[in-house]
Amino acid sequence: MRPLAEWSREDRRQLIGVFTDIDDTLTTEGAITPDALAALGDLKAKGLHVIAITGRPIGWCAPFAQGDAAQGLQPWPVDALVAENGAVAFCLPNLQINELQANNDVLEQLSKIYQQNPQTRAENLAKMHTVVAQVLLDVPGAQCAQDSAGRETDIAIDHSEFSHLNPGEIAQVVAILQNAGMNATVSSIHINGWFGAHNKLEGARWIVQTLFGRDLDAERQRWAFVGDSTNDQLMFEHFEHSVGVANVRRFEATLAHTPRFITPSERGAGFAEAAAAILQAHAP
Repeated sequence: MRPLAEWSREDRRQLIGVFTDIDDTLTTEGAITPDALAALGDLKAKGLHVIAITGRPIGWCAPFAQGDAAQGLQPWPVDALVAENGAVAFCLPNLQINELQANNDVLEQLSKIYQQNPQTRAENLAKMHTVVAQVLLDVPGAQCAQDSAGRETDIAIDHSEFSHLNPGEIAQVVAILQNAGMNATVSSIHINGWFGAHNKLEGARWIVQTLFGRDLDAERQRWAFVGDSTNDQLMFEHFEHSVGVANVRRFEATLAHTPRFITPSERGAGFAEAAAAILQAHAP
């Protein structure tokens, strides 16, 4: 991983969009920091596409997508929030959506879109309940993530947010999921499992095609990704312009693919540094 300062200005100038993880990339102690939120707005104001992509549930993303007056939350200045490792997304208003699938829901001005049809989601949900029961039985201390009620297409076992699993227990959970035929990834806080071919990278391809009618792989040199953990590895590998916030070093020893660049600061402050580097290259 090279210091952020070594990211060439010419490469940064060519960017048209930024993908970002949420937990421990935009957030610090579970909340987005003012500098990270301002950085999202500054990127959008400069005309760049901004898409958040996370393992968190779609229900958890709703307040960030549509705002929450009771909590004093304004909608985040992003084009879309892609949740549950690429399975489902909120598309923000004022976008020319290329192709909305027949199984979409509409929440006021938001479009909620899925990669899987309703029947597939229902069948997978039943199977996932069985797998969760096995995990809770076989791994002492394992608990479902507290955000599980908002999940529609995956399951999450907490390992570092409100409860703790050691590396051996995390590996045991992953093995149970994989033996059941599920995909499994480990984020900075959760172990996620799901049925289907989607992942963060496939979700990124899907949302760019859906929103803009474009092929992400054909223009990947013009997109950056910012992340922090092992479930970001596919994105780190795929995008030449990949940036890890400094807390990615927590996972460095277990990453088969590390980001190309690393910020001086951790979490939201690190994201703000990455955004500032991009904006500096787009200045007149």
